[in-house]
Amino acid sequence: MQTIDSGNTAWLLVSTALVLVMMPGLALFYGGLVRTKNVISTFMHTLLALGVISIQWVVIGYSLAFGPDVGGVVGNLQHAFLMGVGIEPHPGTRVPELLFMVYQMMFAAITPALISGAFAERISFRGYAAFILLWSTLVYDPIAHWLWAPGGWLAQRGALDFAGGVVVHISSGISALVFALVLGARLGYPREKPVPHNLTMTLLGAALLWFGWFGFNGGSALGANGTAVVALVNSQLAAAAGALTWMIVDLKRWKKGSSLGFASGFVAGLATVTPAAGYIAPTSALVLGVAAGLLCYSAVVMKDRFGYDDSLDVFGIHGVGGILGTLMLGVFAQKLWNPDGADGLIAGSTSLMKGQLLAVGVTVLYSGLVTLGLLKLVDAWLGLRVHPDQEREGLDVNLHGEAGYAIGDAFAGHALPQTAKVPISGLTVEEA
Repeated sequence: MQTIDSGNTAWLLVSTALVLVMMPGLALFYGGLVRTKNVISTFMHTLLALGVISIQWVVIGYSLAFGPDVGGVVGNLQHAFLMGVGIEPHPGTRVPELLFMVYQMMFAAITPALISGAFAERISFRGYAAFILLWSTLVYDPIAHWLWAPGGWLAQRGALDFAGGVVVHISSGISALVFALVLGARLGYPREKPVPHNLTMTLLGAALLWFGWFGFNGGSALGANGTAVVALVNSQLAAAAGALTWMIVDLKRWKKGSSLGFASGFVAGLATVTPAAGYIAPTSALVLGVAAGLLCYSAVVMKDRFGYDDSLDVFGIHGVGGILGTLMLGVFAQKLWNPDGADGLIAGSTSLMKGQLLAVGVTVLYSGLVTLGLLKLVDAWLGLRVHPDQEREGLDVNLHGEAGYAIGDAFAGHALPQTAKVPISGLTVEEA
């Protein structure tokens, strides 16, 4: 009978806190990239996801993702409202199941928050709330079961995903692309391309994401062990390689190395190494980071050619990075680094690549189609896009009755009255 290991439990407690830190990190990262009039709205997309999905995860999400298997597709509702989830060891680990549950809750919460970057500055708050609740239940929870739960059908077919390349990044990236296409571009785009209002905020958020990612990837070993060390080292190397590669491309193209490019590069490197972090050699992680810097950069540039407005490049970084890392895992994986993993092409085996191709194809198709259906449903029910006048004036005042930056003493520390007029970004904004 398994017993609780104090070292493993301590590491997973720390990792849970690290992943939680990624939520305000994401809010800062996204918040700095939008215009002043939409910073509160953008913050709220991330914070609302943390609140809504925490409750959804306790009520049904955890049970659907990790409950007893039903045909390899989804868990049953045996653990609804955390029934039977206590401080006994989670099967296959030496940490309390309640801790495993809350650790996975952080993953479930940040995934729909990632999607929000695709439709920043034009989304209805009610529509967003409904969408993330439905999407997490119908997209995230089943895909998590397929890859991570005993009996999950993709895991049974040999697919691997160490920390969420498929479950988190591909699902959110593809859904973000569909969302951007369905919702349409921001007013004036691409003729007018909004510039980030506060890159300092974005860089601070990026630093918190980098810091928290050690818990995201390192904690996925579910113990204080060698696999956690491998995942942590690989995360650092892929992030650094991705950041430097992106900056080198910027320097070659524009003769300047941008701070936003550096931050985008290391996020791309981290997203790309996530599915592979605990299964590959450190030198392979460097290769993944370089590949992420090149391919994700290209995907972001190609957005303009195709004419869709993925506001904060969720698909180009997370979607493309997740797909790239999942497939490169099929090349570079070695059981030498993780006996619980598999050998990839460089180790002479083709079976893992077959599983990775299947996981990518199925996740792209499933998340894309279900997202499309949910968008049609929510749009007919609550509406998805704000009125053009609200979009022009800004979502902060119109949807939240607040401004991110109070001008003068009149509104310092107070929510804006509904009829208040406040200059924001050179415009006079009146509550609609």
